[in-house]
Amino acid sequence: MEQRVLDLGGRIRTLYQHTTRHSQPALAHYEQLDGDVEVRTLDELPKRLLVFDRTYAFVPVRRSPSHAALELRQPAIINYLAATFEILWRLGTPLFPHAEPLPTSNGITPRQQAIAALLTEGLTDADIAARLGMNVRTARVHIAKIAAILGSTSRAQLGYLIGRSGILDQKHWSAGEHSRRR
Repeated sequence: MEQRVLDLGGRIRTLYQHTTRHSQPALAHYEQLDGDVEVRTLDELPKRLLVFDRTYAFVPVRRSPSHAALELRQPAIINYLAATFEILWRLGTPLFPHAEPLPTSNGITPRQQAIAALLTEGLTDADIAARLGMNVRTARVHIAKIAAILGSTSRAQLGYLIGRSGILDQKHWSAGEHSRRR
């Protein structure tokens, strides 16, 4: 289906979470397509959204066994969804066809900055993993790296050190700087 869209002169722009950068099947899928295809990644995304020709869109309807979706055709809603996508697109880091490395700030990656923000919201490791599309073990590895970088020996101290370190302020700065560099 995707190749047919491309053959007809369409383009495909896709946003995924950063965890997709480690998915060889996903990358192989896009390498097989011939046409105007771009993929970018972000720390966190809303649920799946498909927009076609700025005319109609599909959004998921809760978790259903049939993977049902709501079809939207109201122009004001479509314009809103397209504008939201454009904002997220500008914030994304290119993955395909030309991957850019994820920016870091003082040794803290954007992924770790997102985890730090969720830690300060009081989320559990499992909740952080679910929000960011990773397994719990991976989330814990990132949390351990943040703790090591900041010199923390406890979860409570880690929250305090995250707040004091400016990591959360750097997240906004690096995302803005990164998008301006393009």
